[in-house]
Amino acid sequence: MKRILAFSVLSLLATAPATSQVRGQGLFDVEARRAMLAQPGLAAVRSACLAIPRDPSWTNLKPIEGLKAADNASMEGGANNYSWAVMVMTGRALAGDPASEASLRDLLLAWAKAKAFENTDPDGEAHFGLKRALLPTIAAYSILFRSLDESQRQIVSGWIVSLVRKIDRTFGTDADLNNRRILADSILMTWGAVTGDGALYDKGYRGYRAILAEARPDGSLVLETRRGARALWSMRQSLASLTVMAEVAATRSVDLYGLREGEGSFDRLLSYLLNGITEPAVVMAYASENHNPGAEADFRRQDMSFMAKRHHGRHLMAWAEPVVARERAGLATKRLKALLARSVRSDRPLIDELVGGNATCFWGR
Repeated sequence: MKRILAFSVLSLLATAPATSQVRGQGLFDVEARRAMLAQPGLAAVRSACLAIPRDPSWTNLKPIEGLKAADNASMEGGANNYSWAVMVMTGRALAGDPASEASLRDLLLAWAKAKAFENTDPDGEAHFGLKRALLPTIAAYSILFRSLDESQRQIVSGWIVSLVRKIDRTFGTDADLNNRRILADSILMTWGAVTGDGALYDKGYRGYRAILAEARPDGSLVLETRRGARALWSMRQSLASLTVMAEVAATRSVDLYGLREGEGSFDRLLSYLLNGITEPAVVMAYASENHNPGAEADFRRQDMSFMAKRHHGRHLMAWAEPVVARERAGLATKRLKALLARSVRSDRPLIDELVGGNATCFWGR
């Protein structure tokens, strides 16, 4: 109910930027980033874009008709393989690798023509898999845009817009309000920026403000911190999507990192997560509710596996790259930068679907 009221009030009172006539860059200014990566001072970052080799077999990945709620293989196998291929080749294309750019173009066109993912089950779990695949696809389209002819753009963008509209739905569960909704809003906002669709962009913008308005004074989010051993995990996932929205807004010179709604702000949420990573006891009172905790039943055993690179190459702290790259003032950013240097930097490049791909390549300094 609180989220519904927040959305109602914000839709009436929020001063969201006018977007209907504005065409943005999506996650970042693509051409400006290309130029930066060509500079000697960013040679190490450009190397991170190219760190993972292109697999020639990726062009032949078979399109997935749809993700099925009861079939984990469709999400953990084919969809993950697709997303990984897209994320790796997108970074390589941005850094100027022509073979990766051509292969990425062929892959997106083949999957778009096959209408991949169109028959995804109308189920929260299946749609989560679809959302994970969508943000990397949008990032790839943004980077390929200049090399696509008009016909190819229509094919790929038509496919993407049908999937974006598909994930903008409710299920009558917590997924309508928690970090999975925030992920959906980040996709709407990114695609709205890429295409100049003001309604989609503004919906994501309002969602961002509503999340800040819901935060407790200590920076915790009710629906995330009650999740037992996954409390900090879920807070981290929410921050990843909020970071994406803040970066999208930044391409329009709008500062969402500095926005406050009541006592809620990005830094307040970030500080809570960092406090919990340093001392997990911070979250125990909330986590003891143990609502939908995942595999670990003991809420005292907080899942900190997001601090290490996962077996399939993703790093769930990839969203830290754009935050620390901005050199923002404030203790929260300084603490995140120290954490990145101490515990995460050696795992670069940091790649994850929730930020659209190779975050080190996109934002790293």
